[in-house]
Amino acid sequence: MSFLYNAYKALSTGAFLTCIPPFWVYTRLSGRHQNGLKERLGLLPETIAPKEPGCPRIWIHAASLGEVKVARAVADALHRRVPGSDMVVSTNTEHGHTLAEETFRESSVLYAPLDFFMTVRRALSTVQPDIMVFLETEIWPAWLSEARRKGIKIAVINGRISVRSVERYRRFKSFFREVLGNVDALSMITEEDASRIIEIGADPERVEVNGNAKYDLLMKEANSGEGSDIRKTLNLHPSQPVFVAGSTREGEEQIILDVYEKMASRFPDMVLLIAPRHIARTPAVESLLKSRGFRYQLRTELGDGRAEREAPVVIVNSFGELFRLYSVGSINFCGASLVPLGGQNPLEAAAWGKVVLYGPHMEDFLDAKALLERVGAGIEVRNREEFSEKALWLLKHPESAAVQGKRAREALLENRGAAERHAGVIARLLRQHQPQFRC
Repeated sequence: MSFLYNAYKALSTGAFLTCIPPFWVYTRLSGRHQNGLKERLGLLPETIAPKEPGCPRIWIHAASLGEVKVARAVADALHRRVPGSDMVVSTNTEHGHTLAEETFRESSVLYAPLDFFMTVRRALSTVQPDIMVFLETEIWPAWLSEARRKGIKIAVINGRISVRSVERYRRFKSFFREVLGNVDALSMITEEDASRIIEIGADPERVEVNGNAKYDLLMKEANSGEGSDIRKTLNLHPSQPVFVAGSTREGEEQIILDVYEKMASRFPDMVLLIAPRHIARTPAVESLLKSRGFRYQLRTELGDGRAEREAPVVIVNSFGELFRLYSVGSINFCGASLVPLGGQNPLEAAAWGKVVLYGPHMEDFLDAKALLERVGAGIEVRNREEFSEKALWLLKHPESAAVQGKRAREALLENRGAAERHAGVIARLLRQHQPQFRC
């Protein structure tokens, strides 16, 4: 092992032994952060069934909510390729865990162990997977090392390395070369992602490009009847224009309100649905709206027998609803892009046949941005003036906006099939691990 790898092992061990005892006391006294604490320490529940002899067990790690959704699409493809396979799913976040329990009712769902040698060793010994599958690019040095030591096959699927993150990885290339040497297959989204993972140390022979499984997922989830239900819930008239500002971050809401104010001066009945990326920022958005004199309501106060929407602005302080809200947007904006935070996924709105607006900082979603711009359905806005100008143009030319949106949906349909290809990588590794499964 390299010096850097041994240093990581020593530092993670020291941090674990130093921090866990006081943190455990804190959780007992405060009652907070107790969900999944034992599982994070590698103490997995007895409800995990023993592995059936001859049946492949696949452990899929999907860090958070977005990855859980992709995991479902890949799992469906896997069940067709490897009938009878047994799946265990782990997540890092509580919201991801909740969605995984709803989505993978037939599987064991866990909180992921902390990346410390003792915790991952204990978890792997309990689960006994034939293959470890990591969604996106989850690089956990201890986890990967221990899985390799136990002879478990390892795959990274739907992998991506952003322009922003590659610089950080490159500084410790010798370390990551050793870490990535544990991985048997890296199934990346784009050629650029493949080049970046090779640049930071992956073996080119183990890297391949298979597209973005989110295309498959989004087209499956986009339901043409969804919009009418949301309009009814939010008391939106069928022809009423709606501005959906999704996954907004600090520094963007002020611009969004300026743009909304300008649009509302031309279209007085326009409604703004503003969804902060982190729900904990709801009070900050409320303060901003109050200071600007906007009337607003919280999404959690509306519909389902509660109050009726009357205010022109709704703060979306509910979780997991943004994708559906894009279906009613006349103007759809994808946040974390007017500020240098890498953007959010613009395909969620495009799946509904919508034009998508975003700022100049979309480094984490360059493939999606390129796809939409190629068909004229993705529009970059560099400042509030461009934002207002282009949004107003779309409102004044609804027929053109509809045509552009249709092209976006068609482009996503043409790019389906990635989930099957990523599943094929996993199935291939399983055959290498044990050629004749008897399930």
